[in-house]
Amino acid sequence: MSSDVTNPCALVLFGSTGDLTRRKIMPALYSLAKQKLLPPAFAIIAFARRDKDDATYREDVRAAIREFAPSLQPEGPEWEAFAQNIFYLRSTLDDSEGYHRLANLLDTLDQERQLGGNRLFYLATPPENFLEIIDHLGRAGLNRQKTPQSWTRIVVEKPFGYDLASARQLNAELRARFREEQIYRIDHYLGKEAVQNILVLRFANHIFEPLFNKNYIDHVQIIVAETIGVEGRGNYFDKSGITRDIIQNHALQVLTLVAMEPPISLHADAIRDEKVKTLRSLRPFSQEDVAQRTVRGQYGPGKLVIDGKEVEVPGYREEEGVDPKSTTETFAAIHFALENWRWAGVPFYVLAGKRLPKRVTEVQIQFKAVPDVLFARTAAEGLRPNRLVIRIQPDEGAFFEVCSKVPGPGLKIQTVQMDFKYGSAFNVPVHDAYERLLLDAIRGDASLFARGDEVEAAWEVVTPILEAWEHLTCPVFPNYPAGTWGPKAAADLLREGQVWRMPQ
Repeated sequence: MSSDVTNPCALVLFGSTGDLTRRKIMPALYSLAKQKLLPPAFAIIAFARRDKDDATYREDVRAAIREFAPSLQPEGPEWEAFAQNIFYLRSTLDDSEGYHRLANLLDTLDQERQLGGNRLFYLATPPENFLEIIDHLGRAGLNRQKTPQSWTRIVVEKPFGYDLASARQLNAELRARFREEQIYRIDHYLGKEAVQNILVLRFANHIFEPLFNKNYIDHVQIIVAETIGVEGRGNYFDKSGITRDIIQNHALQVLTLVAMEPPISLHADAIRDEKVKTLRSLRPFSQEDVAQRTVRGQYGPGKLVIDGKEVEVPGYREEEGVDPKSTTETFAAIHFALENWRWAGVPFYVLAGKRLPKRVTEVQIQFKAVPDVLFARTAAEGLRPNRLVIRIQPDEGAFFEVCSKVPGPGLKIQTVQMDFKYGSAFNVPVHDAYERLLLDAIRGDASLFARGDEVEAAWEVVTPILEAWEHLTCPVFPNYPAGTWGPKAAADLLREGQVWRMPQ
């Protein structure tokens, strides 16, 4: 498997007229091209059913970049050079003849552009189309390497399955057509700089790794907060919920990086081996555990500050595409427990929700409090446990809270922060996660992509929670107003003396 980014290739994009392609994938590809990071010989083939040709689709791509990434300025020679690499093939996803036309087009581009037979298929479609596309690629022989020296890879977007059974089925269908090393299951959170930096903070700094265990850590909080509602995705979200949409993938991926053992190397499988071990160390949920260690919520009408103005927003059940009697959760807080030597007895709390006061994703690692013997007779109200906070979005970075004496007579203690932000600490831009992940897929570096057993291990943890909720009495929804930090019952998950430290 080559990691040489200069290897030529063709990228075939299914879902090429969809929202993900317009907002993320095409801007990311154009940004990579402007940075001279794409191979000199490169082609993009958009596979879609709408009545378009190369020229009209290229203008659609230009319009999308102007709308969602205007700073990239799709004009002039750079744009023209990029646009000439874009081709449009009209076909429905269920038309076998369309896949044979795709094979012929790929062969033609191989000859005209010396692409070497290297192919990357990207499934940016709704998940209900995955199996159909995979099957047709196999029937057309597009799953096979063109030559012994060439490569063929497939990128599959989330959600990867709806539960454990569907994830296993999707894995089985993929493996029937592709080898595991050809499959790249994408989770854009893993492309974020702050997520990748978790490994560096832990394993490249001797002040942290020896402390990441039950002897020094009191608990860990992972918070994924969104201010938005369903944003026109009511039909999808009402079948999914926040647990499937955020916790099963994004949050558990972050949890594994915080809790995993040091890998033997930075090779993709070495890292993923340790992540799988971590997932398998999570204590399984019985129905009684679910009742005691989870809280679910659904937002009602409320007020949010958007662009500096307080705005009234509707409740979830009033959103477009949502069942007026829906019991789908828009908020979930879960107490995870790791049953291994390093973390036994340390709670990992995960909170995710929509219509919360602030858009932020961060990991809070709270250390145990120091014994109060030394400061028991002083006015030490400011004496608080140390915290390492890793902010994933926005304002990616990290800060470490320590106690310090306040200048002046007497002994007064206050918590201060030692921090850095990617935007100011380094003289380089912070790129979108899709840029990194697309580049890694072209290079053949699977470190930031989920392996099949990793996806199934995550579903093994989450599926019992979802099944138990179907049998447990549902809370009276809505149970938190939009613009608040969720239902009050979430506080009951934490142990005595622990509190949610909501991002400011």
